[in-house]
Amino acid sequence: MKAADPCPCGSGKAYAACCGPAHGGLPAATAEALMRSRYSAYVLGLEDYLLATWDPATRPEKLDLAGEPAPKWLGLEVKRHQPLDDDHALVEFVARYRVGGRGQRLHETSRFRREGGRWYYIDGEFSAASR
Repeated sequence: MKAADPCPCGSGKAYAACCGPAHGGLPAATAEALMRSRYSAYVLGLEDYLLATWDPATRPEKLDLAGEPAPKWLGLEVKRHQPLDDDHALVEFVARYRVGGRGQRLHETSRFRREGGRWYYIDGEFSAASR
């Protein structure tokens, strides 16, 4: 992805001014920024980034983003960013994607925590509307 390309997270910013710095190693400023950068990482296939930003207590050993059939990510809508305290937050979002020609929606409320100045994804609860 080129720095001037629109960011996959749908913020309307260029990749270099949005998720690019996080993918390059700078900590995300908020839980929402981390969630957006994680969505972009799924779009771009950045497995190492996804694992590095996942809470060690809930992180899987590995991901297989290249597995078949690979989803085509179509868009992200952030519905809510709710700080709970200085180091915990919730982010509700809907991610749209297509697998095998069939449209899907992932509606999740994710939990995040901050430690040592870095935000980490803990886990998420799927809405019944996800399909």
